[in-house]
Amino acid sequence: MQKVKFLTPREAADLIADGDVITINSSSGLNCPDATLAGIGQRFAETTEPRNLTTVHPIAAGDMYGMPGIDHLAEPGLLTRVVAGSYPSGPSSATPPKIWQMIEGEQVQAYNFPSGVLWQLHRAAAAHQPGILSDIGTGTFIDPRQQGGRMNETTPEDFVTVTEVAGKEWLYYSALVPDVAIVRATTADEYGNLTFEDEGSSLGALDLAYAAHNNGGLVIAQVKRVATGGSLDPQKVRLPGILVDVVVVDENQMQATATAYDPTISGQLRRPVSDLAPIDFSLEKIIARRAATELQDGDTINLGFGVSALVPHVLNEEGSGAEVSWVLEQGAVGGIPLLDFAFGCSQNPDAIMQSADQFTLLQGGGFDRTLLSFLQIDSGGSVNVHHLPGRRHVTAGVGGFADITAHAPEIVFVGSFTAGRRDIELTGTGVDIRTDGAHTKLVQQVTQVTFNGQQALERGQKVKYVTERCVMELRPEGITVTEVAPGVDLQRDVLDRSDFELLVDPDVRPMDAGLFARGPITLDLSSRAWHPRLQAATSEPAGTN
Repeated sequence: MQKVKFLTPREAADLIADGDVITINSSSGLNCPDATLAGIGQRFAETTEPRNLTTVHPIAAGDMYGMPGIDHLAEPGLLTRVVAGSYPSGPSSATPPKIWQMIEGEQVQAYNFPSGVLWQLHRAAAAHQPGILSDIGTGTFIDPRQQGGRMNETTPEDFVTVTEVAGKEWLYYSALVPDVAIVRATTADEYGNLTFEDEGSSLGALDLAYAAHNNGGLVIAQVKRVATGGSLDPQKVRLPGILVDVVVVDENQMQATATAYDPTISGQLRRPVSDLAPIDFSLEKIIARRAATELQDGDTINLGFGVSALVPHVLNEEGSGAEVSWVLEQGAVGGIPLLDFAFGCSQNPDAIMQSADQFTLLQGGGFDRTLLSFLQIDSGGSVNVHHLPGRRHVTAGVGGFADITAHAPEIVFVGSFTAGRRDIELTGTGVDIRTDGAHTKLVQQVTQVTFNGQQALERGQKVKYVTERCVMELRPEGITVTEVAPGVDLQRDVLDRSDFELLVDPDVRPMDAGLFARGPITLDLSSRAWHPRLQAATSEPAGTN
């Protein structure tokens, strides 16, 4: 067996050729091969080479908080085109990441496609297939009849077309064939076999490596340490050395942004969930509490970043943290999903899947419901979560949102009703809106569609919108208010603050006052029904011998 080449980040950068398509395995600061990307940026600064690269990121590479990722490559001349599921994001007051400055300055072609679709495209490229057919993204900004996933005017109309197969309309995504794959693991042996024992997820490292290797490309793996050849447990090798050409060692590799190493993230240790600090009492916590009441014991639940990420911690504080199983697009199953820099990881996960495999579950609707955030809601029930005109860099992009919402049986969108500076007091039994936000999030038409409400109705999906002042449902006749928080004036604080006409359920009721108290809310999740076949089996009378 041939041993791999061990190179420094700068030496590995010399292997990149002008015009290469480089695919990068990362999820913001999780599993990001940052040192290797820095080596490419260093080479360009020294030599103005390589030039005219295309980079592909199924999930964002890097963030604004210490893991630059793609920003190492965000230089005119170096980067010509980027295709990503999501992009680095951060507070609006911060200087935008360099990649966002390039996008908004029309200095780079940029596409935003669903993360799950991008993983699938790597599998298609590996199998020498021309692309994939999918209904993920139809009726949204990804649809070529809208923006086609294009993020600026420089970006041509490429990659996505509409076609009909077997009487159904599909989006056709052209395969992306990488010349170089850059992945990250924990340990490499001398033959390039890779294990991921300290990682929060392997994401899609194997699929990226297959796509490059099977098309004559180069696979570069960044790791934290090196083992003797043949010494790794073959059951733990997630990416075999036959696919790896070069190994870059970074002994200071962080597990995630601001996390040097936490064994509970990688499943090497289980820590008592009582160690998790309670979340602050706030409007966001109230929203998360109300969203938590939508869950049932035994559910499998997906959730996204933002207010929805607080829900597992609400359940944990109520002693119900183990009653549902959380599935994150990065790969974690079970445990308690973490917040902030560690989002995408879970403490004490039951399993850590490949992100590419996790999307098979999510795209197919093989879970009970999802909890997601929103920026705008419009009169048709559509949601924008990825685009704010003039402030695009504060959002990460579509990520797995479109994959998840396409076939989710139930969707609970969570967030505040208005945006801007507000003075809303929690009274202990409700809310007192002293000064409301200047901007409503309920608009006549969203600026771009990330989730298509009318399509959801046609698919029979159940959709709710949970805010600090009311709960609404998407119904065929329109968005309907079903609950109002105590202390809220329905007309003044809800109906008049929407840019379109909201309907009101004849049996509209107050939100539970207990949600607004500082103490425990005695959350009691109703039990989820057994699978219908099990119900039928257990209802039959027991046989006799």
